[in-house]
Amino acid sequence: MRFFWTAAAALFAHCSLVGASTAKRSYDTRDYYVVEHSPLVNAGAPLDDVATALGLKLEGKVGELDNHYLLSAPKSVHGLHSRSEHSDRVLEAFESLKARASSRLVSRSEGALHARSIVSSRAPPPIRRPLSSESSRAISERLGIQDPMFSKQWHLVNDDYPEHMMNVAPVWDMGYTGKGVITSFLDDGLDYTSEDLADNFDAANSYDFNDHVPLPMPKKATDHHGTRCAGQVAAGKNAACGIGIAYNSKVAGVRILSGKLTDADETAALNYGYQNVSIYSCSWGPRDNGKTMEGPNYLIKKGLVNGINKGRGGKGSIFVFASGNGGGHGDQCNFDGYTNSIYSVTVSSLDYKGRHPYYSEACAANMVVAYSSGAGRHIVTTDIGKNQCATNHGGTSAAAPNVAGVFALALEARPDLTWRDIQYLSIETARMVNPDDPDWERIANNRLYSYKYGFGAIDAEKYVTAAKEWKLVKPQAWIESKTIQLNNGTYKDKTYSGGEYIGPKGVQSKMMITKEMLAENNFATLEHINVKVWIDHSRRGDVEVEIISPTGIRSVLAGKREKDEAETGFPGWKFMSVKHWGDSPVGEWTIRVYDQGEPAEEGYFLGWNMILWGTTIDSSKAKQYEVPLIEDVLPPMEAPSSLVVPAPTVTKEHGKPTDHLPSDHGTAEGENTKPAFSSRPTSPLPGQTWPAFTSDGFFNLKLLSFAIAAAVLSGVVAGVYFWRRQRRLASYTSLSAVEDVSMGSVAHGGMVSRAPGADEGRVSPPGRSTMGLGFHSGFLDDDEPSTAGSDRTPTYRDIPV
Repeated sequence: MRFFWTAAAALFAHCSLVGASTAKRSYDTRDYYVVEHSPLVNAGAPLDDVATALGLKLEGKVGELDNHYLLSAPKSVHGLHSRSEHSDRVLEAFESLKARASSRLVSRSEGALHARSIVSSRAPPPIRRPLSSESSRAISERLGIQDPMFSKQWHLVNDDYPEHMMNVAPVWDMGYTGKGVITSFLDDGLDYTSEDLADNFDAANSYDFNDHVPLPMPKKATDHHGTRCAGQVAAGKNAACGIGIAYNSKVAGVRILSGKLTDADETAALNYGYQNVSIYSCSWGPRDNGKTMEGPNYLIKKGLVNGINKGRGGKGSIFVFASGNGGGHGDQCNFDGYTNSIYSVTVSSLDYKGRHPYYSEACAANMVVAYSSGAGRHIVTTDIGKNQCATNHGGTSAAAPNVAGVFALALEARPDLTWRDIQYLSIETARMVNPDDPDWERIANNRLYSYKYGFGAIDAEKYVTAAKEWKLVKPQAWIESKTIQLNNGTYKDKTYSGGEYIGPKGVQSKMMITKEMLAENNFATLEHINVKVWIDHSRRGDVEVEIISPTGIRSVLAGKREKDEAETGFPGWKFMSVKHWGDSPVGEWTIRVYDQGEPAEEGYFLGWNMILWGTTIDSSKAKQYEVPLIEDVLPPMEAPSSLVVPAPTVTKEHGKPTDHLPSDHGTAEGENTKPAFSSRPTSPLPGQTWPAFTSDGFFNLKLLSFAIAAAVLSGVVAGVYFWRRQRRLASYTSLSAVEDVSMGSVAHGGMVSRAPGADEGRVSPPGRSTMGLGFHSGFLDDDEPSTAGSDRTPTYRDIPV
């Protein structure tokens, strides 16, 4: 009997329960397995013999699949959770039979022949118990839930795909329902007259920054988004509509999306009630059109950092941001300065069947995924009106509040969790989905990471259970690198000059991080990384950027964006990756910049630097980070100590979160077969190897096949090498630092261009003007006037009106 150890077989085995015999499963008392047994292959070994040899009971055929059978065994007497990946008596029996079958000493014995006939059957891995074997009806009866729409809230209890839901019922059984925790919704208002929200509305920490009145009542016909998101978290346990994840928690409303707003007001909104409010749920951001690159300006950044440093008595405000709905436009969340902030828990979407919806944006800043619209289902929640229900809510806008609700449950159990503990728990407890998806990659901390799914799906039971026993992490530390300039690259007064021509094979540059640097900065272990780049390019969407750590872990920071035709490049844009969490920072970091080689377009890589974020060695020496005033110029400069920043006076009006979510977001089928970035390497980097076995013990057949193919290809290449050695093209250019200076910070208004004479002396093609719109009041906005200084502003995301 051969066991398939690939993830595909594991997924097949799990899904096969749907079509298995209709007898009720007893997951509390029995373990289940699927065996593929073909009479043509297993000559002389009846299925009954296979079951007997492994100590299994035959349950029946698996649906309509030929030669597939469901078998079961009693659970161990040691308890319901006795089975582990390292101890399973059925698997141990199989290994024993396999050893006997292959033994040379007894190769002709009757026992060996019998063992061989048994092990020639094929069996996927054993079936694990679904998240909950209880139906929504059973849970509602047991917990006294009378909310009429509860059975339609599949994201709470998924009767059809029980492995895909938020898994909150076990947490309610623990007695946690969000008591004492306040979540604030920065949105288009909150209908506190709704029967679902009235008892849980927190007026003291609510405000309308659009109309500057105390209460955030929705006023426009389209002001329903904030109410819907709030209902996902705190809709009461009553007879109105549905129920929230943390149904005894409180919600505040901060209205910012339905009228004029200054940067000062947005900053105040991010800190509104920050000693009482624990979580800020933010389902908005720049336009999801695949051609915008924008982020918060200096003042708003200060508001975010102020919440982190001072919110909740110093434990830090928890900011949850939706990753964006521009996946269908080729958009990526690392072009959004809110979602690629280290202070955000960035959340993407999974659909009803647990697959990746095409609208959900991928990037290296994604931390987790949560359930939302797709594959024929939407999110059912509260709507505006006294007792109204929304049945078409969705997008990453709905995924983010689902995560906020889980955080509210965890904070009731552990109020002392800091903002970084929340992120650690998100990573530690995330549940892997779609194990066959090619986007998964093993990283340095031996976890799997995906640009589409982050570290996996938030699971309320796992999260809260872990939070109860969690040891708080040490305070934050960071290392700011020196800035590397390439070929005297400079950026000042919105003008580029110098830099290394990218060329058809790209450009790479290296930076060394030493143990001494870690010690000098009180730095122990790595969490987030920021990579700031200055790149001049005539078509920004052609540029691809990646960073490779000393251990060989690679983060794609920017992939090709077909719709991004901006000529303004990357004037000090800061990328972020969580893919290096737990990685070793010591050694040589490599950045690579590519473009698409279009004859009419060209670009230059001017410079870069990094900030490594992590934990302190000595907590007593921890310090708080402060936002630098000037961040965009190259080489960096210190801000004059006498410089006064005037208060913002220009108003803006944020777009609605409905503008870029596709109309078929609830019906389109998701996928689990496509990598987020098609330019992923097909071979390990120098010094990096791919294991033949994963940490789960599954044999990696794809990697083995690749290794064989690579070996053959290497032989061919070696044979041709010496014949063609004189004709080889130049390789990537590796450049070291030209000038090391300290970092600075923020954007200035104006046009972006290449300085006169900047291309003189180049071997590469001559430069060209990049006279696109520059960045305005700190927003890197080149497609349209910035939110920081215009009435035309980023669009925000959710369902179509």
